[in-house]
Amino acid sequence: MSSDHSFEGITGKFSRNIYATNKGKLRLAVLQRDLQPWLDAAQHKPLRVLDVGGGMGQLSQMFARAGCHVTHTDISPEIVAEAKVLHEREGLAAHYQYHVAPLQQLPDLLQQRFDVVLCHAVLEWLADPQQALVTLKQLMAPAGQLSLMFYNRDAKILANIIFGNFDYVQADLKVKKTVRMSPQQPLSPADVVQWLAKLGLRVTQKTGVRCFHDYLRNREDQQRFDELLALELRYNQQSPFVDIGRYLHWQIKHA
Repeated sequence: MSSDHSFEGITGKFSRNIYATNKGKLRLAVLQRDLQPWLDAAQHKPLRVLDVGGGMGQLSQMFARAGCHVTHTDISPEIVAEAKVLHEREGLAAHYQYHVAPLQQLPDLLQQRFDVVLCHAVLEWLADPQQALVTLKQLMAPAGQLSLMFYNRDAKILANIIFGNFDYVQADLKVKKTVRMSPQQPLSPADVVQWLAKLGLRVTQKTGVRCFHDYLRNREDQQRFDELLALELRYNQQSPFVDIGRYLHWQIKHA
């Protein structure tokens, strides 16, 4: 039986692989662009923000800087400790509250609902991502919004076919030996749409994240950050590019 995944014990490697690379910087820049309207709204009324599986807490800093109160959660004590250090260094610690807890425990633990719920690159690490959406809805205020980013199964199929990994695709993306830093349960966008509809939630904006970077055959081209970012921001909310992002970022409200 599969279980939820934690990065406890490999925080340094996690940080280097996710945030210190061009693909991580692209992801952060796209999310910041997408969420800017929410930040603009926070200038008029500070928002209650929940960052689920918040990792090192880089993204939520922009809400803290806008005067919002941020509840930062993660399953890993080591990662939460590193997030505290980062926020203290940035002079933002007063805006934060921290909890080491899995998503499933948050409704009972926090006993409140939030204007903004951030859940980025979490569902693909969970044993039951569909049930996770039920929990996320419980944490959203009636007029709240969910920022959901998840690993795109369709994009993983496309990338592996492009690179000639036909056997892997034929085996339904399953291998005997898994890579710890690589999500093993990419989500089908069609499934996520159905799950959200059953919960009475609707997607108000869709964005592809890393629509081009991961498909480049020349690794040197992957290092052309400014050019790639400009193209990403230009095309990643347009069809067909929005659907081939390695990750998908969906902004979600109550229907």
